[in-house]
Amino acid sequence: MAPISANEPPARLIDLTRLVSRAGRVLTGVDRVERAYLAELLNRQTPLFALVRTPADYLMLDRAGAADVLRRIDGCAFGLPGLLSRLGKRRPEAQRALESRCRELAIARAPRPMLGRMLRRRLPTGAVYLNLGISNLTPRVVAAVRGAGGRVAVFVHDTIPLDHPALVRPEAVPRARRYLELCSRADLLLTSAEATAERIRAHLGPSCPGIVAAPLGVDLHRPDPEALPPEAPRGKPWFVAVGTLEPRKNIGFLLDIWEELGPGAPSLFLVGRRGWESPEFFARLDAGVTGVTELSDLDDAARTALVAGARALLFPSLAEGFGLPPVEALALGTPVICGPSAICREVLGDAGIYLPIGKAYLWRNKIRELTEHPVAPPRFVPPRWADHFRIALSVS
Repeated sequence: MAPISANEPPARLIDLTRLVSRAGRVLTGVDRVERAYLAELLNRQTPLFALVRTPADYLMLDRAGAADVLRRIDGCAFGLPGLLSRLGKRRPEAQRALESRCRELAIARAPRPMLGRMLRRRLPTGAVYLNLGISNLTPRVVAAVRGAGGRVAVFVHDTIPLDHPALVRPEAVPRARRYLELCSRADLLLTSAEATAERIRAHLGPSCPGIVAAPLGVDLHRPDPEALPPEAPRGKPWFVAVGTLEPRKNIGFLLDIWEELGPGAPSLFLVGRRGWESPEFFARLDAGVTGVTELSDLDDAARTALVAGARALLFPSLAEGFGLPPVEALALGTPVICGPSAICREVLGDAGIYLPIGKAYLWRNKIRELTEHPVAPPRFVPPRWADHFRIALSVS
């Protein structure tokens, strides 16, 4: 366990509401950031507490309770929901079961109006509250932490709903405005790239707190060829796109290219679940495009093996806050074809293959070229979580 340094706060309170809500599901990029922070904080001697909001109450966990959450998330071992968690049966059973485990292990519980009182009794003065997963950042939480003499640090992953409203659900835009207004009340904002920090400053103006940008780390796992999904064509080239199937990922652009490539096209695997409603796009997927296969529930080992064996990861995204899939692909030695956005150039540097979004013929030609002539692994030094935490946790 890492020793306590001179600039560590007297305690940290990590909000695990989002991670608990994701129990039993494949973790998204945001979920993985929250999980990485939890694992790091458990490895430090600084006193650690966790906060979980449920439909019934707020739960406060100590280090042992937080460690149990991590073990259960990693092992997908949740048990059965308790009596109180059986009330919200519309929510996934794994989520309700993990809430029950948290309730059993909680060192304190409080109905929502009593959150401030619970934190004043349990949280050391000067503690830092870390909200990393968007969920549960509310005026009540901010006021309760401040009332307990604590500081508020929020990880802002992106400002996409405000920068590109046409690419998100309509309700996401006012929700993002409310979220960013709450972020303006924080003591510190964290983010993963300077390009994202610039957008946050542009939206918040003079009310913007201090921002610290630190690239996200990559969890490197040795690819296991035995973990390849059965759909992978052994001995033949394939390409892969990783991420939620939603408008901003621009996967329809890839479908256009594969339709133009025709029957001789290499395999393209779309790794990710379907996002918010895109009827025309989903209809194209359901009708089928030659060579294109959806893989919605791959585990980490299968996804890693598929990306490692691909001729390239294709990333025609129209908007990103960081972009973990291309970073992870480059770390595995897989080339990345992407658009020349500020965020991709900052994060990938010279290692990316940059082609204009919308110029299908350029993408098509490069895909044909890589199909026939694979290239050597690009030179790329992946960012490390240790470097991220050295920056982010030195100020929070």
